[in-house]
Amino acid sequence: MELVKNIFFNTDKLVENSTVRISYTGKFFQDGCEKVFAHYGFGSEWNNTNEVEMKKTELGFQTEIEIVEGETFNLCFNNGNGDWDNNEGQNYTFPIEKVSTELIVLEDEPKAIGTARKLRRSYIWSKKIKLAVYKIITYLPKIISGNYTKKAKTGENQ
Repeated sequence: MELVKNIFFNTDKLVENSTVRISYTGKFFQDGCEKVFAHYGFGSEWNNTNEVEMKKTELGFQTEIEIVEGETFNLCFNNGNGDWDNNEGQNYTFPIEKVSTELIVLEDEPKAIGTARKLRRSYIWSKKIKLAVYKIITYLPKIISGNYTKKAKTGENQ
């Protein structure tokens, strides 16, 4: 997915604690540079700053980066000769989404399994009650009026 002109990710959103592949086809690729380095950090303070050399391919320069915790992923590029592509001094900044933990069952929470069993039992009981109510509504009036007869099996009456 393209989030910014000439910078592509292999995913539609950046999620913390995941790995992302970055492809760069910006000015250094267009100028035919042999080496490009991705300089990156996280959050407004550029925490966990790092720099990695990108591999040159036919599709641009590429590398994989581990996205760690932070609000934003900050990125800029240099060619190793002191030239920078930093979005005209603004840097390239992308939001990082938090990992959704709503459906994760943690090992130190044994009551979560008990809760699931209780939900399963309550679901089964609700089905049994619905079936009993259906039978009462359907057959009780027939029994009271005397119009209830069991249907004979086809093989026995012939």
